[in-house]
Amino acid sequence: MNLGTEHADESAKLPGALLTLALLSFLAGAVSGLLGAVFRLSLDQADRLRDALITWAHGETLGGFLLVTAICAAATAGAAWLVRCFSPQAEGSGIPNVEAVIRGELAPAPYRLIPVKFLGGLLAIGSGLALGREGPSVQMGASTAHLMGKLFRRNEDDCKTLLAAGAGAGLATAFNAPIAGAAFVLEELVRRFDTRITIATLGASAGAIAVARVLLGDAPDFRVEPLPYPGFGTVAIHLALGVVAGFLGIVYNRVLLATLAAFEQLHRWPVELRAALVGAAVGVTAWFAPGWVGGGDAITQRTLAGRESVAILPIIFLFRFGFGAVSYAARTPGGLFAPMLVLGAQSGLLFGILCNQWFPSAAPDPTVLAVVGMAAFFSAVVRAPLTGIVLVMEMTASFTSLLPMLAACFVAMLVPNMLRNPPIYDSLRERTLERNRMN
Repeated sequence: MNLGTEHADESAKLPGALLTLALLSFLAGAVSGLLGAVFRLSLDQADRLRDALITWAHGETLGGFLLVTAICAAATAGAAWLVRCFSPQAEGSGIPNVEAVIRGELAPAPYRLIPVKFLGGLLAIGSGLALGREGPSVQMGASTAHLMGKLFRRNEDDCKTLLAAGAGAGLATAFNAPIAGAAFVLEELVRRFDTRITIATLGASAGAIAVARVLLGDAPDFRVEPLPYPGFGTVAIHLALGVVAGFLGIVYNRVLLATLAAFEQLHRWPVELRAALVGAAVGVTAWFAPGWVGGGDAITQRTLAGRESVAILPIIFLFRFGFGAVSYAARTPGGLFAPMLVLGAQSGLLFGILCNQWFPSAAPDPTVLAVVGMAAFFSAVVRAPLTGIVLVMEMTASFTSLLPMLAACFVAMLVPNMLRNPPIYDSLRERTLERNRMN
C-alpha cells in the first residue's frame, strides 16, 4: 500500500498542514454525505415506482408482464451502456478500484465517474438487481473527496488520504453507520493505523453523517426488538454459526467469481445485451415475486422481524445467493454489502430455527442468530470483522449481540483463511488489474 508514509509522517508534525487536512476532510465528507443521501432517497423513490408499476401492470395481464420485463431490461442495459461509454471504472462495486488507487496500482478515475455511478446505480438497483447502494456511495464519496483535494491544491499524499476518507464517508452514508465507515477505511482500504488517515477518516465520516441525517433521519436502518444478553451456554452455538458462515462465505466467493468468469465467456455478445438479459430475468422475477428483487433491505427487515415463512426462507436464500452473483456479473454499478447482509441474516435465522428446535436452551431466540449471522457472513466474505461487527451493531442497534458476534466472526474468519480462500475484494481487485493490463 502506498500512501507516501514518509511524507505523511512529516506532514503529521506540521500542525497547520494537519489542521487543513482535517477541515478539508470534514468538508469533503459533508459533500459526500449530501450526494450519498440524495442517492439513497432516489433509490427509495425508484423502488416505489417499480412496485407501483408492477401493481398497475398486473391489471394489464400479458401486456403488463411484457412492459415490466422490457423496462427492467432497458434500464439495466442503459446502466451498462453508461459504464461502457463514459466510465468503465464505474463498473461493479467500485471498492476494488478504490483499493487499487490507494495502493498506487491504478490512477484515480476521471471525475465523470460520479454522475455515471449515480445514474447507472439508480438504473441498475432501481430496476431490481440484487446490488447494494454502498458500492456507488463509496466510489462517489472517494472521487468527490479526491476532487476537493485537487481543487484546494493539496499534494498527492493528501489527495489519496482524502480519497480513502471519502470512501468511508460514502459507506457511513449508505448505512447510516459513521463508525463502520471509519473502521472500513482503516481495516479494509488502507489496512493500517495512521494518525493522519485516522483523523481525516473520522472527520469525513462525521461530516457525512451530520449532513445525511438531516435528509435521512437518525434511526437505525433496521428495526430489531431489544435482544437479551447471551448466557455462557450459547457460546457453542455462536461458534458453530461461525463455522457455517465461514463455509458459506467460501462458496459465495467462488460462485461470484465463477459467474463473472462465465459471463466473460460471452464476450462476443455486447455488454448491453448481456445486461438486458439479466434485467429481463429480473423483470420476470419481479412480476411473480416483487419482494425478492432489489438491494434487499426489505428482505433483511422481514427476516429480522421473523416475518418470513420457515418453509419459504430456504428458497429465498438459495435464489438470492445465485441472483446476487448474476446481478453483479451484469457489469453495472452496484455493491455487494447489502446483498451479503440479506444472506447473513437469512442463514443465521435458519440456523437459529434449527438450533431452537434441537437445543432450545442454547438458542432461545433465533433473531439473535440472524443478527449475528449478518456480521459472521460479512466477515467470512470480506475478512473485515471489525467493520462487519460495527456495521451490524449500528444498523440494528443490537449492542447486546457484541460478544456473540465476536465468537462467530472469530471462527468465520478462521475457516476460509485455513482453507486459503482469499477475501472477495482482493480477488476482484486482481481481476480489475488483470483486465486493465489486457486493455
